[in-house]
Amino acid sequence: MRHFKSTLAVLVLTASSAAAEEVAPADVVFDEYGAVEASLTGVPGNPEEGANVVSSKKIGNCVACHAIAQLEDVPFQGEVGPELTWTGESRTEAELRGILTNSKMTFEGTIMPAYYKTTGFIRPGEGFTKKPAQEPLPPLLTAQQIEDTIAFLMTLKDQ
Repeated sequence: MRHFKSTLAVLVLTASSAAAEEVAPADVVFDEYGAVEASLTGVPGNPEEGANVVSSKKIGNCVACHAIAQLEDVPFQGEVGPELTWTGESRTEAELRGILTNSKMTFEGTIMPAYYKTTGFIRPGEGFTKKPAQEPLPPLLTAQQIEDTIAFLMTLKDQ
């Protein structure tokens, strides 16, 4: 019986780790409107970590372009992109995941970065840079940072 319980525990742990496999940037599936239904990690996002991604100039730096009233301690918030104060009321998780992963799939021509894209960039080429970065490039955010950011954005509602 002990062997059976040990085997069962290993199977459960293996199944749960397989369910939490990270989706590679090239394997993200967008719907016709640019939304991404499936989690990139299979792990729920952490809103506190997401707030850090959004407000940190060294990570996501979303506040360079977007204002978020709930982040009143973050100075110099942007006015280029739409205000995100009510995002949790106006967007679904799938829509936010699509926008963060590759905003151009939702908003053609946007200047917002594609945070989980590694190939297909328009590069100025060797004539300008002499040493252009070679693809695939690392994504700007990890899959978990995107899930954390979504969790934070979903908390932004009229209070």
